[in-house]
Amino acid sequence: MIDLLPIAISAVVVAAFVIAISRKFSLSPRYERKPRNRSLWSAQDHGEDPTDEGNHERS
Repeated sequence: MIDLLPIAISAVVVAAFVIAISRKFSLSPRYERKPRNRSLWSAQDHGEDPTDEGNHERS
């Protein structure tokens, strides 16, 4: 049991270090997903009527 104590302590220290670094640095905005406008084809898959002019504009 005492043999596992240094491993557990080092795991906690490494986890805290990784969390601190990840909060400081963020990913580039180019990797963030942006909402896409649905095409007329995919709007039909979601039950939207593509002939309704205002329906596909709001998504």
